[in-house]
Amino acid sequence: MKRRQLMGYAGAGLVTALVTTLGSHREADAQSSGLSVQWLGHTCFLFTGGGVKILVNPFQTIGCTAGYRPPKVVADLVLISSQLLDEGAVDGLPGNPKLVYAPGVYEFQGIKLQGIPIDHDRKGGRQFGINTAWRWQQGGINILHLGGAAAPISIEQKILMGRPDVALIPVGGSAKAYNAQEAKQAAEVLNPKLIIPTHYRTQAADAAACDIAPLDDFLTLMQGMTVRRSNSDSIAISSSNLPETSVIQVLSYKF
Repeated sequence: MKRRQLMGYAGAGLVTALVTTLGSHREADAQSSGLSVQWLGHTCFLFTGGGVKILVNPFQTIGCTAGYRPPKVVADLVLISSQLLDEGAVDGLPGNPKLVYAPGVYEFQGIKLQGIPIDHDRKGGRQFGINTAWRWQQGGINILHLGGAAAPISIEQKILMGRPDVALIPVGGSAKAYNAQEAKQAAEVLNPKLIIPTHYRTQAADAAACDIAPLDDFLTLMQGMTVRRSNSDSIAISSSNLPETSVIQVLSYKF
């Protein structure tokens, strides 16, 4: 994969991870109250808060993402969970963002980020390699984006992930991400305040080339939990409007 300013530490350990500074220190600004979360399709989201825009998992429009618009949005920092086409297509992004793809500990403009390795398949990473789950705080909100996690969360990983305010969890299955039952187990382990499902079949899918399940499979399994449906692709989150117990937040993609 062609990379522009792709930065990271492929050998960073889970606990004794390396630290790198990607930008200037602006912690007060970066942690000011309020976060906007925009869904750009699949596992791709844009997080805006504290004067910083962070884009996670831009994709190529093929297979399950064929009908989405290419997520060519301006961002200061781009995080990718793997170099697969559905979550690591960085060519053609506008501007000149910093890109990070490997597990480790980083700092960017006052925001501390941790990339936590977790298998991208159910075969110990032998099929699709390692997925990087991203944890950071922005706008006063603790965020955990699991990317394409497919393995159960270990005790060590749980310690690093903590209890997120917002957890973005894949739910559609296939060989490289949680199915509905595995997503439920991850949600129970993490106990986030807000669950945003990702990686599920929508009308964007090329029916002949998409093997992931629709969102309803996960929602059916989570019966009893409050589900909020937005008529927009974006939500505004602040520490004051977070629920005390887990709520599922579903965003809408405008085709």
